[in-house]
Amino acid sequence: MTESTQPTRPSAETREAEHAEAQAKHEADRAPTPQEEAVEAQEVGREVAEHEEEMLKRGANQQGEGRLP
Repeated sequence: MTESTQPTRPSAETREAEHAEAQAKHEADRAPTPQEEAVEAQEVGREVAEHEEEMLKRGANQQGEGRLP
């Protein structure tokens, strides 16, 4: 296999396979554990929700090294 610096274009066959995969039904590989089900039913406190919102804003406004374009 050779390395190319030029971008390649997927074949029609590849695009069809990707489309079929995207349309396929996706399921979890296992059922949730009782502990996971119990945690899912819990409500999140106001402070936790506010903290999550703050962290989302910080991430959205991140600058500098390590930032993905």
